Amino acid sequence: MNKEWSELNKAMQAKIKRRESFDEGIEDLFELRRRLSECLLSFKDEADREDFNAIPFINAEGFHSKTIAYSIWHIFRIEDIVAHTLICGDEQVFFAGNYGKRINSPIITTGNELAGQEIADFSAKLDIGELFSYMGEVKESTEKIIGGLSFEDMKRKIPRERKENLRGLRVVSGDESAVWLIDYWCGKDIRGLIQMPFSRHWIMHTEASLRIKNKLHK
Repeated sequence: MNKEWSELNKAMQAKIKRRESFDEGIEDLFELRRRLSECLLSFKDEADREDFNAIPFINAEGFHSKTIAYSIWHIFRIEDIVAHTLICGDEQVFFAGNYGKRINSPIITTGNELAGQEIADFSAKLDIGELFSYMGEVKESTEKIIGGLSFEDMKRKIPRERKENLRGLRVVSGDESAVWLIDYWCGKDIRGLIQMPFSRHWIMHTEASLRIKNKLHK
């Protein structure tokens, strides 16, 4: 794991556990996300369109067995779902902004149910410019939500009705490779969701995307 990102993430997690350092911890979270976002945005200039759906580690174990396009989609679909449907209880950016049509995605889910060549085929269909627009809008909206939370909110659990609403939206596949996410997210408090998926999840998939890019441009 990138040492700089890892240390900032570790500091952030420690700070948001204490009332006296909570605000500083949220600032660290936003700084971490800014740095990771810059890395992801760099692919717009440094990667060819074909790079976004290339899958050089197709038979590997780990996040680098995906594609760059899939990784971006996956990070921000999950964040959109968790931030809006579960934490805030409002409409996802994906639906409000008609991003399914704009990105030209054949799915509305997180993509966990896809594997191997399915991931490459899915990635090839996406409008990358609109995918980056979605990324930016989700990031901004999530940080607005997080910025409005207090230290006391960190121990808040997800209400049962929001969990049921999430099921009804069908944005998490019923496949066994994906459906576990619902219980996983809804078993966490808000602080747990900040740690995963709003920070560590970004790191893992960003590092995987860098590994893919570096392999393609050796």
